[in-house]
Amino acid sequence: MSTRPTTSLRERIIEAASELTVEGGWSSVTMGRLAERVGVSRQTVYTEVGGKTDLAESLVLWELGHFLEAVNTGFDAHPDDLVAAAREAVRRVLERAAVNPLLRAAVSAGQGADTGLLPLLTTDSASLSGAAAVVLELRLGEYDHGIDPQRLGGLVDTIVRLVVSHVIRPTGTPEESAELVAWIVGRVLEPRA
Repeated sequence: MSTRPTTSLRERIIEAASELTVEGGWSSVTMGRLAERVGVSRQTVYTEVGGKTDLAESLVLWELGHFLEAVNTGFDAHPDDLVAAAREAVRRVLERAAVNPLLRAAVSAGQGADTGLLPLLTTDSASLSGAAAVVLELRLGEYDHGIDPQRLGGLVDTIVRLVVSHVIRPTGTPEESAELVAWIVGRVLEPRA
């Protein structure tokens, strides 16, 4: 008997879209190719994920879920130390980004012709940033940081943008970038004596 969790048809379609994007770029993803890859009809693909724009958004949010797992794991590892939690969460996110084939395909496409997914990760990333901000605000609420709740949203937005910029254009190793972000978090969020 298998202990592997059951994957929904929608998840299988999104995983197949990820594979096709990595193999040939976003422009190579068609509902027909997805249907063939998953073993269903084109109409079933449309019924499960909608059109290609809906599929792109679902694909980005699906990947975001994996990144948010990395954030949660980082915070879970350091429940009593905000700076260490931030360092661990950012390092995990950047390490995942460095080896994530879908993200690498989308970012490298920005330097070529196939830029279909890149705007969802950068300029049109409201749902991406919003979901990340919600998780980060919840996790920061577990620590004594002394920041006025009115200011916390803006601070979280800044942190999310900073980490996304390191995902898109790394300037050092994940450890180096995580250390920089942790230093900033420490300067801003650690309670003052």
